[in-house]
Amino acid sequence: MKKKNHRDTSQPLILASGSPRRQQILARLGKTFQVVSPEVEEARSAETPATLTLLNARKKARAVWEENRGAVVLAADTVVAEGGRILNKPESREEALTMLLSLSGRTHEVFTGVVVNFAGTDGALVCREEVARSEVIFKSFEEAVARAYHDLVNPLDKAGAYGIQEGREQVLAGWRGSFFNIMGLPLRETLCLLDEAGA
Repeated sequence: MKKKNHRDTSQPLILASGSPRRQQILARLGKTFQVVSPEVEEARSAETPATLTLLNARKKARAVWEENRGAVVLAADTVVAEGGRILNKPESREEALTMLLSLSGRTHEVFTGVVVNFAGTDGALVCREEVARSEVIFKSFEEAVARAYHDLVNPLDKAGAYGIQEGREQVLAGWRGSFFNIMGLPLRETLCLLDEAGA
């Protein structure tokens, strides 16, 4: 696991994610933290999108907490769901193109599962979790627009082959719910869980 220190305390807050977007959001909340990128095999399907996000966030949080039991560990996982399909991160540019075009002119859902692990008063693991849901409305667009958008942003590290934080005016008509949930870390849910953990 790669580790980068933001502060040195006996009860550090650790973000179990290598995502620059989640790091930016957590810093925006005024939190100081360490970053640990967990090496876990993420599930790609589950009964529901919400279940999938929590399953993967739990895996990440547990992997990091096992090696840092004195810390508060925050993990998250985001999935895009459309028409009953879960759209994971594409594995190629062509898959990304197909994925993005399938969202054209449609409204889909974005779920982020947030998990916080910390030690209770008896030292045992305490796990708290929340799921945020938002809707994203896409414009109707042709293949040329989708290719131009992917020339602007890297679709391979983004569920659904797009990101709301850059170039969104090319493909997005709007959204309902938390902007930061769509970006990868919902503010309200994250703050509530961290407050409960005393972080």
